[in-house]
Amino acid sequence: MQHSRSDFAFGKPLRLLTASHYRVVFDDAPVRAAHPQFLILARPNGLDHPRMGLVIAKKHVRHACNRNRIKRIARETFRLQQQQLFPLDAVVLARPGAGELDKAELAKVLQKLWRKLDQRARNPQPQNKRAGPRKGSDKRNKPGSKRKHTSDSAPEAKSSPGHGDPQ
Repeated sequence: MQHSRSDFAFGKPLRLLTASHYRVVFDDAPVRAAHPQFLILARPNGLDHPRMGLVIAKKHVRHACNRNRIKRIARETFRLQQQQLFPLDAVVLARPGAGELDKAELAKVLQKLWRKLDQRARNPQPQNKRAGPRKGSDKRNKPGSKRKHTSDSAPEAKSSPGHGDPQ
C-alpha cells in the first residue's frame, strides 16, 4: 500500500500546542502506557486523528543532545504509527534513565508503548480507583517513618527577634 508523503507528516494539527491542551491530558488521562524510562498519558480527543505532546524534563535527561534525540525519535515513531492509532491526545513524559537508551532501544520502546496505548484505548478496562491516597503521598502515620510530623516535635519558637543567645 502506497502512502503519500503528507500521510506521514507531523504538522501542527497533530501536535498539542498550548498549555490548555496539555492540562486537559494531565487532569484526566484514562489511558496510560508505562515503561521504566517513559510514561505516556492519553485521553480520547473527539477528533479524527491523534495528537502528541512531549515533556522531556532537564531534571530527567540532563544533556540537550539527549533530550533532542528523544524528541526526534518520539516524533518519528508517532508519525509512522499515526494512521493506526486511536484518536487520542497523548503526552510522552521522559523518566530518569531515558537519555541512556540508544537510538534503536528508544525506537523499540516507544513503538511498543504506542501499540500498548492504542490497544488500551480501543479496549478500555474499568478504572481501578483506589479509595486511599496515592503511593508515597502521605508518609505521616506509617510505621518506620524516619521523620516525625507531630506538633510536639516542632522546634520551639523564640520570642526574641535576634538569632543568637539572649543578652
